[in-house]
Amino acid sequence: MADERWTVITGASSGIGAEMARVFAGRGAPLLLTARREDRLAALKAELSPSVRVETVALDLERPDGADRLVAAVEERGIVVHTLVNNAGFGFQGRFATLPYAEQAAMVELNVTSLTRLCRLVLPGLLERRRGGIINLASTASFQAVPFMAVYAATKAYVLSLSEALHEEARRSGVVVTAVCPGATATEFTKRADMETSKLFANAMDAATVARLAVEGYEAGRAVVITGAANAAMTLASRLVPRGLTRRAAAWLQR
Repeated sequence: MADERWTVITGASSGIGAEMARVFAGRGAPLLLTARREDRLAALKAELSPSVRVETVALDLERPDGADRLVAAVEERGIVVHTLVNNAGFGFQGRFATLPYAEQAAMVELNVTSLTRLCRLVLPGLLERRRGGIINLASTASFQAVPFMAVYAATKAYVLSLSEALHEEARRSGVVVTAVCPGATATEFTKRADMETSKLFANAMDAATVARLAVEGYEAGRAVVITGAANAAMTLASRLVPRGLTRRAAAWLQR
């Protein structure tokens, strides 16, 4: 196994994570897939394993020991990571002052702490081998404050900033760190975030397209991939328009 270029994907049981698995499988990469739902992982393994080698690990990265347990599972199998895809994450919509704190803390644990831990555990080996890289799922919400999704947007701003910094640190080593910033995407995210009727998702991009653009950008060595021309234009506008206006526009869309 040590000579194979394994891709490890978190949050792989559905949505962008599952589509990422399909994209990498199409490139012949052996996969280690992780998520909480063992039945979904088994179904995806059955779909992909005729063409590539697939391992699965069912665990919860919201737990403080989740990242360490995942890396231990990788090492137990003798897997050498070539690409880490930090896709696992979630969001909630609502007022910061009324959303349950436990749910907001869990969001920070998964979107920020676990992702950071996995980057720190995997990156030294990538740098030593001078190949491969990390894809971190950020969001178009990374570029501005988002009232009524305050913590989610803040976590994704962290992911973008961290990824850009790591990209520059690794730039001369042959290792690529890419932040992927999708806009509204048709996944189960909307259900957990209680956003199924949101105006933002009226013209959501499909997860397969997001995954394809993400992997293509990573393979091209890009630091940031914003999926779709409309999303790119929106993020550019958010940097040109006064922050007060972008806050109010985001609040209007979220209401």
